Amino acid sequence: MKAYVAGVGMTKFEKPESREWQYWDMVREAGNAALADAGISYGDVEQVPIGYCFQPSTAGQRAAYELGLTGIPVYNVNNNCATGSTALMLARQLVEGGAADCVLAVGFEKMKRGALGGGTDGGDFATSPVARHYGIMAARHGFEMTPPTAQIFGDAAREHMEKYGTTEAQLAAVAAKNHRHSAHNPYAQFQDVHDVDDILASRVVHHPLTKLQCSPTSDGAAAAVVVSERFAQSRELAGPLVEIVAQAMTTDTEDSFSSGSCIDVVGQPMSRAAARQVYERSGLGIEDVDVVELHDCFSINELLTYEALGMCAPGESGKLVESGGTTYGGRWVVNPSGGLISKGHPLGATGIAQVAELVWQLRGTAGERQVPGAEVGLAHNIGLGGAAVVTLLRAT
Repeated sequence: MKAYVAGVGMTKFEKPESREWQYWDMVREAGNAALADAGISYGDVEQVPIGYCFQPSTAGQRAAYELGLTGIPVYNVNNNCATGSTALMLARQLVEGGAADCVLAVGFEKMKRGALGGGTDGGDFATSPVARHYGIMAARHGFEMTPPTAQIFGDAAREHMEKYGTTEAQLAAVAAKNHRHSAHNPYAQFQDVHDVDDILASRVVHHPLTKLQCSPTSDGAAAAVVVSERFAQSRELAGPLVEIVAQAMTTDTEDSFSSGSCIDVVGQPMSRAAARQVYERSGLGIEDVDVVELHDCFSINELLTYEALGMCAPGESGKLVESGGTTYGGRWVVNPSGGLISKGHPLGATGIAQVAELVWQLRGTAGERQVPGAEVGLAHNIGLGGAAVVTLLRAT
């Protein structure tokens, strides 16, 4: 059975502690927006997978109760930065498997200011879920007193520069592009435009990554209504449907650790495998894709993901972004929303917010961000520790 996204909604992504709201307020706003977009009520929803990382168990129920008290199953999902796309994947599986005809996938996060601990908060690396990942990093690069997540991705950038000649200006070009794109996104945490020189001049977080190349902590929520074909046919839904053509999740394999490279540890092999599965299942390839929302938690990860998705050969990603091939007028438009770097990164919401942007693009309703003629979109969401989810969507 096919699964379709019938409605999407999200809040504006905000700097933590800058707005007086709780996580359930975010979910009420995003969830009701998605339901209204689909033209249905919460009473039509049969199940709710709801993702977050930084709230207690059953916070999903507390949030979903703001939408209605109908007694339906609510699943609490936590998969690091891939949490939102994991909730969406559960929704798709429920629909495709025939267990439900209408599922609401939700993701939210209420975060603290400052850099993430990278799963090592409190300094207890031995018991951290990502101890193996950071152990690989430390063995090759040592450990510096910089934020752990920036450090492991920054070390991946150093390796890419050493191996392929990637330049600091090419890394900065990723961030400059995404900040430029976010200027037209009213949901983005940041809408300021920065050029390459601005990016390079900002404070170094972990060489070669500067502050403007790093995604911020953020508050916010996003939601998507996923329905079956029979549900869609039996209702006069409000908006055009967008088909989830294929979706795949992968987790770490031996390839993540055997090389001792941070490029592999931060997930490039997972992303490559997930993309390959999606292409095989759909019969489509990256050449068929018009618009991409990918996980640019740091500028280097956008370059690594170009290579994993097959947009260029290994080592050619710096040249690809520098050429303009991933912005308007290029071969693909990548992160028209501004991406994580500029739109913001409330962990639980990110994967669903990516899909919301693609739905608007494939409907042709993205306003000044619209990618002309967009018919096929790809979302890529990754969580260290690890999970990579790739979703291929098509306009109907």
